[in-house]
Amino acid sequence: MDRSTNLDIEELKMTREQYILATQQNNLPRAENAQLYPVGIYGWRKRCLYFFVLLLLVTMIVNLAVTIWILKVMNFTVDGMGNLRVTKKGIRLEGADAVEAQCKRFEVRASEDGRVLFSAEEDEITIGAEKLKVTGTEGAVFGHSVETPHIRAEPSQDLRLESPTRSLIMEAPRGVQVSAAAGDFKAACRKELLLQSTEGEIFLNADTIRLGNLPTGAFSSSSPSSSHSRQAVYELCVCPNGKLYLSPAGAGSTCQSSSSICLWS
Repeated sequence: MDRSTNLDIEELKMTREQYILATQQNNLPRAENAQLYPVGIYGWRKRCLYFFVLLLLVTMIVNLAVTIWILKVMNFTVDGMGNLRVTKKGIRLEGADAVEAQCKRFEVRASEDGRVLFSAEEDEITIGAEKLKVTGTEGAVFGHSVETPHIRAEPSQDLRLESPTRSLIMEAPRGVQVSAAAGDFKAACRKELLLQSTEGEIFLNADTIRLGNLPTGAFSSSSPSSSHSRQAVYELCVCPNGKLYLSPAGAGSTCQSSSSICLWS
């Protein structure tokens, strides 16, 4: 009996709620001539939107294709581009027969203090390094004049200024000084060595001065003691043309201007 009573109460509640809802809906004012508006993009706006989306998609595809083509042609890798490699020590370029650069000024600077090590312009090339070393077998070749305040060889190495097919000229308005503080100074030539002073003198200062390979002139004397085979002392003679020769020494001067050496020289 209690269960049936509970069911009847619940049915009454449901009937009451339905009645209240129906009454509220009947009492609401109804709008006359209600119109429905569609929500979204229609017509030419929709077509323009689709066109721009399609154009953007085509542009992205073309851009991606061109980027892939450039990467393939230029041979881009994680280490660099083509024959150009980026290493821990710097940039390394391999394989090219020549490197050409077109610019108004090219500079190479030191990484520590930023000073210019090498610079090239249209009118001048400057090398700012402390030492310029040329390791080629032929040395350095200059087509025109060379101007430098100091030329020095490497330690324990010889310094050579050589002109294989032409003359070597060193000029200075205040003089040219060549010194060898710890060694010998040698000057050798194939034909003639000319020492000329127009206003001063030529001064030879040494403990021993030797003139090798001088010709020996003949000297006739009535004294048998002056035999050439036993001659040990010679006299240095000068021809009128300046040529030097040796003549056997005697009691007096044995130099003769009519010597065969002077006549045939």
